[in-house]
Amino acid sequence: MTDLNEAKTKAAAAYNAASDLFDHPANTFWDRFGRNTVNRLDLKPGASVLDVCCGSGASALPAAEQVGHNGHVIGIDVAEKLLNLASVKAKNQGLNNVEFRLGDMLDTGFAGDSFDAVVCVFGIFFVPDIPAAIRELWRVLRPGGKLAITTWGPDFFEPGNTVFWNAVRDVRPSLYKGFNPWDRISEPSTLCAMLNEAGVPEPLIVAEQANHPIASAEDWWTTLLGSGYRGTIEQMEPEMVEYVRQANFSFISNARIQEVQANVLYAVADKV
Repeated sequence: MTDLNEAKTKAAAAYNAASDLFDHPANTFWDRFGRNTVNRLDLKPGASVLDVCCGSGASALPAAEQVGHNGHVIGIDVAEKLLNLASVKAKNQGLNNVEFRLGDMLDTGFAGDSFDAVVCVFGIFFVPDIPAAIRELWRVLRPGGKLAITTWGPDFFEPGNTVFWNAVRDVRPSLYKGFNPWDRISEPSTLCAMLNEAGVPEPLIVAEQANHPIASAEDWWTTLLGSGYRGTIEQMEPEMVEYVRQANFSFISNARIQEVQANVLYAVADKV
């Protein structure tokens, strides 16, 4: 339980901190892959959707557009500041069929068979026990409904990712992370195995090779600050942060990096 609470607390802290730059134009990947995920579901007007780890609405808002006025979307997340962003965006877009709540993917609080579709984009890997989280999402899904889980593929944000973590190791070795939580499910075989262990049969898994554009060294640093990397950056002293920032700026500029890898896996499963 301690590991669970620690993982939840760390995720909430990282993404609440990242909320100030989460929707920055440099960070288009949230909306891009959120919408791509929803487009794979063929949502019908009037459908009910649960979006878990919804962030600032990258998948919940497109889902609300697709299910129409008679449909309903609920987005849950542990980061309250991201939920606030999502609510403002929904209001600005005139979407009255979507609501955002603080919530836990391991215990959503919803009755079984409650939703026509359940979505989780870039979130399922934050808990130590991934199959337990998948089981909860499967439980609240109605027979005939679809579960969509999107996660990062191999070589996430490379070559920038390695440069970031090597710089962190230089100044705060205790924060260095040679293993990312999504590495456990970054291949179709490992993601399929997790889904099967959770009781989800025959998922359709599509691996997509993709890149995220980096317009400048400043934009790369903004991407780091507007994502989960922020959790690590927030734990460092200002002079350490500056060292890491300079290392990243130098690499992006000198190597003339214009994009980083952003490979994804889309998994969709039908509940019979």
